[in-house]
Amino acid sequence: MTISVGDRIPSITLTKATADGPDQISSDEFFKGRKVALVAVPGAFTPTCSARHLPGFVDKAAELKAKGVDEIAFTSVNDAFVMGAWGKASDAGDIVMLADGNADFAKAVGLTFDGSKFGMGERSQRYSMLVNDGVVEQLNVEAPGAFEVSSAEHLLSEI
Repeated sequence: MTISVGDRIPSITLTKATADGPDQISSDEFFKGRKVALVAVPGAFTPTCSARHLPGFVDKAAELKAKGVDEIAFTSVNDAFVMGAWGKASDAGDIVMLADGNADFAKAVGLTFDGSKFGMGERSQRYSMLVNDGVVEQLNVEAPGAFEVSSAEHLLSEI
């Protein structure tokens, strides 16, 4: 079942990429008591994700925070080392990179797709969501191959 507006984020362990290496964190702890713009992408370093999606949130981070967003996080079915390298290579600054290496989070929110024909296996769909104290306030899931409703600009327009 796909997560919906009004649902609580499932309790899952994610791995946060930090300067000191991987750091496991529960989703309960990560989302507790704050407003988080969570963005999921099919893969770090993939064309649309690297050329448009992450850079859009880097550019609009101050505007999102001015509208009450406490944290911006990107997640992908990649390991923490890849997510950390992608954040660094993209000058992602304060954006938190959350690794979902086994797709546990993507599966728990019901937003996966089979990328096997591209050699990628099970991956997260592309989406953005606004999560307030662990509860989904907005959810913007892209159609396959699209990049429109999960952009930083679109999320900003909804806040």
